[in-house]
Amino acid sequence: MKAKPVAHESVPKTLRSVSIIGTGSYLPKRVLTNADLAKVMDTTDEWITTRTGIKERHIAAADQATSDLAAEAARRALRQAGLAAEDLDMIIVATVTPDMFFPSTACFVQKAIGAGNAVCFDLEAACSGFLFALETARQYVGSGAITTALVIGADKLSAITDWEDRATCVLFGDGAGAAIIRSRPGVRGIIATAMASDGNLGHLLSMPGGGSRNPATAQTVKDRLHFLKMAGKEVFKYAVGSMLSVAKEALKKANMTMADVDCVIPHQANMRIIRAIGERLGSPMEKYYINLDRTGNMSAASIPVALDEAVRAGFIKHGAIVLMMAFGGGFTSGATLLEWRKPEPSQRVSAKDVSRVRVSNAQKRRFSTNASNLW
Repeated sequence: MKAKPVAHESVPKTLRSVSIIGTGSYLPKRVLTNADLAKVMDTTDEWITTRTGIKERHIAAADQATSDLAAEAARRALRQAGLAAEDLDMIIVATVTPDMFFPSTACFVQKAIGAGNAVCFDLEAACSGFLFALETARQYVGSGAITTALVIGADKLSAITDWEDRATCVLFGDGAGAAIIRSRPGVRGIIATAMASDGNLGHLLSMPGGGSRNPATAQTVKDRLHFLKMAGKEVFKYAVGSMLSVAKEALKKANMTMADVDCVIPHQANMRIIRAIGERLGSPMEKYYINLDRTGNMSAASIPVALDEAVRAGFIKHGAIVLMMAFGGGFTSGATLLEWRKPEPSQRVSAKDVSRVRVSNAQKRRFSTNASNLW
């Protein structure tokens, strides 16, 4: 049964407009090239590049956890927004590679950056996670429940990659991207979002071991169940169809067409997937920001990292209409349309203003959720 996208119209009468006011990203220093992989397994740069478009990926150090990557991206986003960590009311981290099952990775980020006023929780929607988290935070900000939210997509996929599986290990990398959102009067900001899920396809892309269904045992380790598993051909088919569906739904709700879109930030999974989407949407590749060749697939981090790079490089211009779209395990898919405005140094929220909007301790208790080397 095909999942129908759930569309969320921008700025319903009950919500304020919400905009991204700052972005940041972080990629680990170590770069693992296709040539490096060819030295330790039966592959070549040509084989990887022609099938995926990937030339290299960043690999986190053994002592770097997902929260470390996320915290650095958060600091850079705060600097661009002109805010301090204590100005944050909420932190949502989208990830499939949390530091541990609990406490949440968002709580570790809170500690690392000193955001003591923020409500923190994780959200897991695989590669669609950042867009799901962005929409979740938009509801809080748009309703007036909070003023400022930090949304992060971060993953250390090298920690769950099977480096003996040539079909999957060449695809993934590590990184983190962050966005800070607030209401900006007179700016459309996030225009429309569409999301969908189909649990019937969950078996096509998963990490079977380590949860309550397959707790860690000597046998699960022997069977390599604690590594990512993917049925490549089937995933490809779903990826194209699902992203097309949510993209069209978001455009429909915004009363727009692809002709209105100035820039596309697709999930950076495979160049063949991106080209297929471009062809079917009838949009030229010149509109697409691609960093796949340098980063590989970073799951929830892919879109926010690409967004931050595109903004800082001037690929996204002031006033541009941007379409972001992703698919991921679950299966999940999401698309978000927004009007980009240059980040402006935000005035620090005064203590008086904070008291008007700060979530009470009782509300925090209701909101908070504890979700959860080879190289």
